Amino acid sequence: MIQIFISGGPVMYVLLFLSLVSLTIVVERFMYFRKNRVNEDLLLSRLKSTMEKGHYEEALAICDAQPSPITNLMKVGISLRDQPVSVVRDMVMDTANQEIPKMEQYITTLGTISTIAPLLGLFGTVQGIIMAFNVLNQLAGVGDPAALAGGIGTALITTAAGIIVAVPATIFYNYLTNKVNHSIIRLENRVNELVLYLDKARRPQGGTQ
Repeated sequence: MIQIFISGGPVMYVLLFLSLVSLTIVVERFMYFRKNRVNEDLLLSRLKSTMEKGHYEEALAICDAQPSPITNLMKVGISLRDQPVSVVRDMVMDTANQEIPKMEQYITTLGTISTIAPLLGLFGTVQGIIMAFNVLNQLAGVGDPAALAGGIGTALITTAAGIIVAVPATIFYNYLTNKVNHSIIRLENRVNELVLYLDKARRPQGGTQ
């Protein structure tokens, strides 16, 4: 296996580096989403129950105890509960726009690797074939078919390696992209739900003044 890797030439080392980068990104992203995973329904239920009693500081403490994109949005909304609805919505959406890049971090790099890995593999193959022809011409003037076939076979190693790197990178890129998109939709829904709740909770007080 090591000999096969070495026979692939310098491109194999580049592909190995890209595969390690891909693995690092995938592990880091899974750890990020696992760390920030929150039972949103339970969280909102606890927050509403707490805010109904007027314990807003306790609601903020609940958010602080579970740091995540959704709780960061909730903290902003709760902190600005006395502001007009439009202000609350704008500030919460601004916070959401700051959280989204954190969720998308490194995913673009993974997509780039999934695109360039096969191209690098193909480049290595073309380079290997050119070298095989040059060697055969230098040795015999007219290439030996058996030797030429062996040279091409060796050159194709980089194409196979490029595909091996690209396939899992593409799979995880699509998975993580979909996960981020779904998370963004959930954030938007939770923002609207929180803003509506705060507006509704404030109306009776306005009606008694």
